[in-house]
Amino acid sequence: MESLKANLMEEYTMKLTRFALAALALSLATPAFLTAQYGPPPPPPDRGGWDAPPQEFRDVQRQGFHDGLQAAHEDFDRHRPPSAERRREFRRPPVPPPDRDAYREGFHRGYDAAFSHFRGGPGGPGGPGGFGPR
Repeated sequence: MESLKANLMEEYTMKLTRFALAALALSLATPAFLTAQYGPPPPPPDRGGWDAPPQEFRDVQRQGFHDGLQAAHEDFDRHRPPSAERRREFRRPPVPPPDRDAYREGFHRGYDAAFSHFRGGPGGPGGPGGFGPR
């Protein structure tokens, strides 16, 4: 009887060990499988893509560009016709008076680039798919 108990216990331990090893192998393989299936994560925004402000922009223009992207996203999501000029941020820029024209330029460029992108156009303002020169 003791021998039978020992054999059952040994068999149970072996099955438990096999199950634990299989579970461990599966948990280690899953992240590799998901990475292979979906690829690496996309690059973070503002790293040279359509939503990156031009390199020559000053800080105030970059702020306007970023705000224009956000405004266009809101308008697009709410099915509003594109019009940067109707936006409060464009009419009353949140910057000191000497920087308002530069902010508006950046805002317009960001707004146009976003709408062009959302509609599938390859360029920004003035390019194919853009809304013309500013």
